[in-house]
Amino acid sequence: MSRIDRERRKGRGAASNRTGRFERLERVEAHDGWEIAEARAGFATELREERARSLISYNRSPDLPFDRSINPYRGCEHGCVYCFARPSHAYLGLSPGLDFETRLVARVNAAEVLERELAAKAYSPAPLAVGTNTDAYQPAERDRGIFRACLKVLSAASHPLAIVTKGALIERDLDLLAPMAARGLLRVGISVTTLDAELSRKMEPRVPRPARRLEVIRRLSAAGIPVRLMASPLVPGLTDHELEALLEAGKDAGASSASWIMLRLPREVSPLWQEWLETEYPARAGKVMRRLREMHGGKDYDARWHRRMRGEGPYAEAIAARFRLAAARLGLDAAQPALRCDLFERPLRKGDQLSLF
Repeated sequence: MSRIDRERRKGRGAASNRTGRFERLERVEAHDGWEIAEARAGFATELREERARSLISYNRSPDLPFDRSINPYRGCEHGCVYCFARPSHAYLGLSPGLDFETRLVARVNAAEVLERELAAKAYSPAPLAVGTNTDAYQPAERDRGIFRACLKVLSAASHPLAIVTKGALIERDLDLLAPMAARGLLRVGISVTTLDAELSRKMEPRVPRPARRLEVIRRLSAAGIPVRLMASPLVPGLTDHELEALLEAGKDAGASSASWIMLRLPREVSPLWQEWLETEYPARAGKVMRRLREMHGGKDYDARWHRRMRGEGPYAEAIAARFRLAAARLGLDAAQPALRCDLFERPLRKGDQLSLF
């Protein structure tokens, strides 16, 4: 798959628009042979609407600390080239490359569906994760407010919630988030991949700069919200030397805990990542990929449980040891507080009788 000219993909993460794995035909850009200069269109953001039939997704992965999540959007305009959620766009018949960050889907009735699912008699509350696939606080949310509507449903039902985001837009919802945190219903993880603003702009082009994300941690912490600094993903040979500095910056900003995950390259993410790496950091490409393969038995990625998040072998063990030492020194090694499920109040459905007590 040929790479797209840099000017046409300005402000985007992926260097190409690779065809999804379910497509029978591959889309390839080719010159038409005519010696006529013509302007080539860039990649503008396109937001389609979808009416969801269900919203809460369940998982049984032993690697994850939650068993359910919601995603108000499909695709993510943040454009993080390393995003492990990119392959999910192939299910829509779209590319995990530039399509993932430019051809988005807004699930416009998400709050309505969420309220219906919480109201079901068979529903039993447990912490609900948001932002684990695509970021609920990506730019589209500023105009659409779909996640804010979901947040109002969760707040009214006193439902426990864990948010992961890179977006500064989360500050907009402090009026809802702070009261939830005060009731033991909320914790937040803020992902800071690097302190190098130039590297961040190349690797995650539409994400707030690192200093801005640290300010988000500061504001949330000041509002009484438990915040975890997420050094994720850690990239061997590119950002791994920053691990201790990232934790120190998070601690200074008010984070109460920290975590890390190694770079993951499932399915279409690996070729997209390698294209980007060879374009932006060709001198480091070999080292980065050698390190990753060392941790995954010679493969770009090992999807097995208990291995996919951090890999294995001497390098992975060294990173884990560095993290343990730094987190303990900074007091970031404690787990975030458990979220309360006992306050849950099932939303009333149309026709339900109001309780007198």
